[in-house]
Amino acid sequence: MRGKIAMPILFSFPFLFLSLSTAFSTSLDYQTLVLTPLPKPNTLSSTQQDSDQSLIVDPPSQTTTLSVQLHHRDSLSSLDSTPETLFASRLERDAARAKTLTAAVQAAAAATNVSRGARGKGGFSSSVTSGLAQGSGEYFTRIGIGTPPKYSYMVLDTGSDVVWIQCSPCKKCYTQSDPVFDPTKSTTFAGVSCASPVCRRLDSPGCNNRQMCLYQVSYGDGSFTFGEFSTETLTFRRIRVKNIAFGCGHDNEGLFVGAAGLLGLGRGKLSFPNQAGRRFGNKFSYCLVDRSASSKPSSVVFGESAVSRTAVFTPLLTNPKLDTFYYLGLTGMSVGGVKVKGISESLFKLDNTGNGGVIIDSGTSVTRLTRPAYVALRDAFRAGARDLKRAADFSLFDTCFDLSGKTVVKVPTVVMHFAGADVSLPASNYLIPVDSKGSFCFAFAGTMSGLSIIGNIQQQGFRVVYDLAGSRIGFAPRGCD
Repeated sequence: MRGKIAMPILFSFPFLFLSLSTAFSTSLDYQTLVLTPLPKPNTLSSTQQDSDQSLIVDPPSQTTTLSVQLHHRDSLSSLDSTPETLFASRLERDAARAKTLTAAVQAAAAATNVSRGARGKGGFSSSVTSGLAQGSGEYFTRIGIGTPPKYSYMVLDTGSDVVWIQCSPCKKCYTQSDPVFDPTKSTTFAGVSCASPVCRRLDSPGCNNRQMCLYQVSYGDGSFTFGEFSTETLTFRRIRVKNIAFGCGHDNEGLFVGAAGLLGLGRGKLSFPNQAGRRFGNKFSYCLVDRSASSKPSSVVFGESAVSRTAVFTPLLTNPKLDTFYYLGLTGMSVGGVKVKGISESLFKLDNTGNGGVIIDSGTSVTRLTRPAYVALRDAFRAGARDLKRAADFSLFDTCFDLSGKTVVKVPTVVMHFAGADVSLPASNYLIPVDSKGSFCFAFAGTMSGLSIIGNIQQQGFRVVYDLAGSRIGFAPRGCD
């Protein structure tokens, strides 16, 4: 008698579980992902036509708009590179960069009571906080240096502050796509004295025997640039910006993929946005397109027109120990329209020692979330994508799918909830191709450090607005249109 009673009860549990599972999966929100393979890069010519010097003007007011195109670094890579090798290299750079950013935060937190010597209170650490692991960022632009302007490719990076370029005579210079800048041929080049307040903003300023300021910036892989700290005129298309403090590097070493130097877009006092901010309303924005979208150039805009009317905004937070990075308040995430349990605002808290928090970074590709948050997000996505065929793990990705033979698939939606702003990601911003065989991976990763990083894969297609005057960051969907 017991056996007859037990049998139907035993079989009812799997049936009940299956019913609940089916109901759960169908109640989620899904969107369509159009599957595209890893692309080959568009290759740029270093001899591209530069702006007509006769049309160059000074900005007439602080509301003038400044705009330049951005190019993915793969455009300056070798023609012999395959899509797979370029992607593998990107992930290697990414891991090193994330490690460097984390180390910068930890170093700043540990140095709370350490004297900073000549730079004084409230300054910034150029050598510690550069964040350019592997010596290069992910996006480049072409800028004119000096008068008359000599155009060169420059790395744009929100994780760095100091602007610098290779200069002749070179004690040691790496190979770049354009001729090395010769300061003696510019009528606007001027050295900075050791007594200048600009010099004292450097982390560890030096002096030569003429009492002129020297700078040095070191990067996570051992790359560095060293030389004179100077002022110069920079030309963006037809707009000339005068008296920008920058490093004229005579001794440089690293893997800079042909770029002549770096335009720091960080939050520190020596970054380009802070130096030129008042001339352009203390606002800038960019829209990043993936290298697969070869027909659509990326762009960075300075000025009032940088602020998109369709953007949703979240307040900028401040790390009292480190002023280079842009911190945001991430409060939670949703998968399929359902808030992910286990992801709370407390996981992303920036404490008063400078540890933890969430930064947004143009040079990190894959978004890193502190480990408990990532595991909760990953598990929720796996549950919502259970109908997709799983594939082997790939590099830092532990949630991959075999989508070979398909042209479109339905995937759960993913939303990032910031304080005051919900950012709904396109499917291509979180499920990305990793080979030419149809393998796609969930483009998030976990980190054991307290620092979370919003990377450029998740930013692609949005116009990301840095409204420094309003102390806020904005996200405008379809911002590259």
